[in-house]
Amino acid sequence: MNPESNPIIVLDFGAQYSKLIARRIREAKVFSLILPYTTTAGELRAYNPAGIILSGGPASVHAEGAPLLDSAVLNGDLNVPILGICYGAQLLAHMLGGTVEAAEKREYGIAHLEHSDTTGFLQGVQERTQVWMSHGDKITRLPEGYQRLGETENCDNAVIANPAARQYAVQFHPEVVHTPEGKQILANFAHHICGCKSEWQMENYVSSAIEGIREKVGDKKVLCGLSGGVDSSVAAVLIHKAIGDNLTCVFVDNGLMRKGEPDLVDRVFRENFHINLISVDAVDKFLDALHDISEPEQKRKIIGGLFIEVFEEEADRLGHMDFLAQGTLYPDVIESISPTGGPSVTIKSHHNVGGLPEQMNLDLLEPLRELFKDEVRALGHELGIPDELVWRHPFPGPGLGVRCIGEVTKDRLDTLREADAIFIEEIQRAGLYGDIWQALVCLLPVRSVGVQGDGRTYEEVCSLRAVTSEDAMTADWFRFPPDVLERVSNRICNEVPRINRTLYDVTSKPPGTIEWE
Repeated sequence: MNPESNPIIVLDFGAQYSKLIARRIREAKVFSLILPYTTTAGELRAYNPAGIILSGGPASVHAEGAPLLDSAVLNGDLNVPILGICYGAQLLAHMLGGTVEAAEKREYGIAHLEHSDTTGFLQGVQERTQVWMSHGDKITRLPEGYQRLGETENCDNAVIANPAARQYAVQFHPEVVHTPEGKQILANFAHHICGCKSEWQMENYVSSAIEGIREKVGDKKVLCGLSGGVDSSVAAVLIHKAIGDNLTCVFVDNGLMRKGEPDLVDRVFRENFHINLISVDAVDKFLDALHDISEPEQKRKIIGGLFIEVFEEEADRLGHMDFLAQGTLYPDVIESISPTGGPSVTIKSHHNVGGLPEQMNLDLLEPLRELFKDEVRALGHELGIPDELVWRHPFPGPGLGVRCIGEVTKDRLDTLREADAIFIEEIQRAGLYGDIWQALVCLLPVRSVGVQGDGRTYEEVCSLRAVTSEDAMTADWFRFPPDVLERVSNRICNEVPRINRTLYDVTSKPPGTIEWE
């Protein structure tokens, strides 16, 4: 049986963490998909789902225009298990005749769940365990047929269930790392409640993805924007395995790349995979377009638009191309737009999502759009891509254009490139590269007075940033040994002529994002 033929569907009610729910289900080796909360029971039936999860969301069930579920989903029409999380739990109770009220004491952050479950839903979970809450409403009266399975200090109905109907609800968020046994709870839902087997693995995804690409593309031509980063590299190799020489990769040297990037891309893809590769020198075009542009969203839109323009020019020059392939991932999508039509909030545009023009001459092909970064790395390993690419830190689509804070010029980019190379070199030398999710240098739009060579200097300031993360949805700043930071600062200030001061960014995500712009 194809493990993707009976997915667990996550209905998105606008939660920033909907993607984490899908991720946790996949970690249980069960395929999952995310659809908008507006999806009808009839539309869901076409997916032949093994189960349905209702995500959290920012609304109250009593608010005007609150997102609701097709009632046919709840009346047993689909005959599949349902799990409500946070807002999804309140929505289940509200639509089935229970009562949801504003809590006297809101519950945000760590709480402790106590349960005595015998249904299998909390099987293997300690009777007292930490969970993470984020809600202002609470369920005060259960719907008919429901029973309480667990409570926290401030929430009597933290876990409720109607085992006969195979409907379960939790007020906390099992998908986040702050609920240590949340993975177990979601795995229980997938395996014990929905009856799914542990069949979805990366090798299965490779074969199905290749089949899907062949079905979509046929004998048409694909142009792939290759940046040298993990995402576009994996996308290129996957597509090449599907359609061979009908793929042409274009590497655009836009002047916003890391030090040595063009040489690395050329070596890996020509020597390892023998992929058709065209290198385009577009440095002047990009720098001219970015002249006097400092606003981050403007930068991203300009860079994204120029990428498409260059690709379409290459497509015309090559004769005819039908598809533009990109390495778009789930975190890119959720931060740029609501991929499901739900009410989630735009955080920032990504060049390969929010920067696309409304009219394009090429259809989009995004084979990684449903994957998280760690899944892409696993896919890259499965495809035989060298570790030097698979395990590289993430790099934003707009490149150094959004790390050169403020004005983007060739001189500032060259300065930033050198500082970035030193930072990464010292992290690798200290044996810390694999412990860090992403490390970067930002060149700030400020100058500081310094003393170098017994003389006064008035030069630029850079900020070092390194974070740990599982999926880029949340991140914490990395605790460097002081001597490593000291070496990095000394080298940058001594070896990069236009910098005389370095800072270290200790902001987590949230409230910040990983990149500055």
